[in-house]
Amino acid sequence: MESHARVVVIGGGVVGCSILFHLARGGWKDVVLLERSELTSVSSWHAAGMFHTISADPNLSALQHYTIELYNELEELSGQSIGLHTTGQVYLASTPDRLDYLKRERSKARYTNLPQEFITLQEAAELNPLIDPKKYLGALFDPVDGHIDPSGVTHAYAKAARKFGATIHRNTPVLETNARTDGQWEVVTPSGTIVAERVVNAAGLWAREVGHLAGIELPVQPMEHHYLITEEIPEIAAHGKEICGGVDYEANIYFRQEHNGLLLGTYESSGTPWMVGGTPQDFGHELLPNDLDRVADRLELAFDRMPALERAGIKTIINGPFTFGPDGSPLVGPVPGLRNYWAAVGVMAGFCQGGGVGKVVAEWMIDGEPSMDVWAMDIARFGEFATREYGTIKSTENYERRFLMTFPNEELPAMRRQKTTAIYDRLLQRGAVMGVSFGLENALWFADSPEEAVEEPTYRRSNAFGHVAREVKAVREGVGALEIANYSKHDFRGPGAAEFLDRVLAGRLPEEGRLTLAPMLTEKGKLYGDLTVACLADDRFYVFGSGAAQEMHRRWFEEHLPESGVTYRNRSDELHGMAISGPKSRQLLALLTRDDVSAGAFRFRDIRETTVAGVPVMIARISFSGELGYEIYCAPQFQLRLFDAIETAGADMGLILYGARTLMSLRLEKMWGVWTLDYRPDFTAAEAGLDRFIDFDKEFIGRDAALAERESGPARRLVTLVVDADGVDPIGDEAVMHDGECVGYATSGGYGHFVGESIAMAYVPAKLAKEDEAFDIEILGDMRKANVRLAPLYDADGKRMRS
Repeated sequence: MESHARVVVIGGGVVGCSILFHLARGGWKDVVLLERSELTSVSSWHAAGMFHTISADPNLSALQHYTIELYNELEELSGQSIGLHTTGQVYLASTPDRLDYLKRERSKARYTNLPQEFITLQEAAELNPLIDPKKYLGALFDPVDGHIDPSGVTHAYAKAARKFGATIHRNTPVLETNARTDGQWEVVTPSGTIVAERVVNAAGLWAREVGHLAGIELPVQPMEHHYLITEEIPEIAAHGKEICGGVDYEANIYFRQEHNGLLLGTYESSGTPWMVGGTPQDFGHELLPNDLDRVADRLELAFDRMPALERAGIKTIINGPFTFGPDGSPLVGPVPGLRNYWAAVGVMAGFCQGGGVGKVVAEWMIDGEPSMDVWAMDIARFGEFATREYGTIKSTENYERRFLMTFPNEELPAMRRQKTTAIYDRLLQRGAVMGVSFGLENALWFADSPEEAVEEPTYRRSNAFGHVAREVKAVREGVGALEIANYSKHDFRGPGAAEFLDRVLAGRLPEEGRLTLAPMLTEKGKLYGDLTVACLADDRFYVFGSGAAQEMHRRWFEEHLPESGVTYRNRSDELHGMAISGPKSRQLLALLTRDDVSAGAFRFRDIRETTVAGVPVMIARISFSGELGYEIYCAPQFQLRLFDAIETAGADMGLILYGARTLMSLRLEKMWGVWTLDYRPDFTAAEAGLDRFIDFDKEFIGRDAALAERESGPARRLVTLVVDADGVDPIGDEAVMHDGECVGYATSGGYGHFVGESIAMAYVPAKLAKEDEAFDIEILGDMRKANVRLAPLYDADGKRMRS
């Protein structure tokens, strides 16, 4: 066995073999895969083998499409048959809400260049004669979907990887993974120890156990999953060609042809986690006991939708374990807090996503960054809140909801109150409707009473609409208060802190007592952060940003930290607080502090440490509302007193509590983007309009790429669109059309309550980013007129926030 490897991949399923193949094809020959038994010995061999492009995230859809397109090439490269059947797949809706969902999927397909199209129900029945078209309202057809031989695909990746120089060791379990002080890993097996520059955990059912060897808990959970194969069905045998596969969402079933019968699977309403305590080391090429009673209700629905099934006998029943993640998407990438340790786990749809996962992992290692934003499967979207129990409960919830509707304004119930703040109960008493971000409960909006604090899930305007309008009006005309515990706070100290931040941030560092906005870029000039940096002393800085991305940014900071001179700490959970916003916010603050907070004494973008309401705080004069405002940060044990004092002092001013939905409306009126939506690594600073915050006179990560783009100009630009929405607002992922051609897409949207306009933020070709340029935006299947606005719709010159 080798004594050294550039990369050791642990796990010989489809994901591990794909990663190995992509690394080797990318030019890294010194790469090794270790498989405890035989390739495809567990989940890969008993998978149904279906593949599709539809996904909740457009970039995941694109990666799934890449996986599918790779199959023909993979078969040719490896000489291994993969049993490719490109039959197409039909997605069936039998409720208006599900039809709306399919319309949104079709709109996403326009700008991701996927060939999905609506077909008539009669056409669907012609593609699959088992379907009763009278049961449905609509059908979306994707011609590139189909199915493959799972074992064949896995072996094809392995054979192709070997051709490019990779090595595979079968029957070689990993016993230990020990981190070395030089950042490398000792991977201990019965056959010897490999010193690996990087380790990838792609261990599938054993992902948790392999993670434990490195001292980490991965929040994934194997779930039992049934599918069955029928005896021959005459309608299939007589069809003359292979029928298309499909998904019936309301019946909660997926199906495809298997010989002259039908393979039919379902995700039961009461999922069964398998081996919660850990996967047995001796589990292998075997199945689990069948329990058709668990899926009987689904089968009854299937018989109703496809009557021929009632006459068909069952030939085979499969019940096998698959590993799921808390939100249904894979957990991929460098693990925050562990040098050179990577995960590629929770990839339950391995034959849809395996190729894409291998691609981005290889790009990430070889090029230093993936070619697209992979936030939807980045392991950094989970933090320490994602415990073993969290993984089991949320993964089970996701399994049970696999084909259920989850609306964009819907918050799921499992593992709520995992993280709360000191004022959580106060907010509930005030009628807060709570959401969750990075495990932390936060107020979305406030109902008139706790009894009314429920939001209707919908693609349209919900019962929150009027309440958010009230909150917006209060902030614009008076004063509002918002909890800001869910902002991230990164603490940098030491004699080298300024030099370090000057290199990793593209913007100019502020003077002591000041703060400024600073993009953070990758080497290729892509956005990796939209941050606010504050200087409290020449050796002490805070960086504020997206709470959801705090572990992603922590990972980036730690990867670039020098060996000495800088100490770094993610203090997001150590600093909670409140923001007060609106023209009366200065008057309110003056009642709470002995400091002089007049306009001249406490300027826009000042920051200081002081006391407010008698508690020690760090306060910044800045507000994402676009109004005069202050962000007040304190330790969690002081937050309740701070909240009570703000509420009491503001009572005579008409103070109103507001939530995240209101903040999103306020920022749309100001034409400000947000991280993970409008700002993310798919875009450059120039495209996003953030290049105005870049200091090109200094050296920083990504400078060469940013300078090159400054010379050539960006290919596209982020613009604000005012939309003739007719009561249905854009929310993001809508296709933007110009002269009948899809030229871009909306990254976010909503209603600007104070300006009275429906608003979308969208990336469009730079040549079309002109004032009043006319577009169409596709909202739930309808083309709505939209026009560009280059200046903020509210307070365009920013006088109010600077007042």
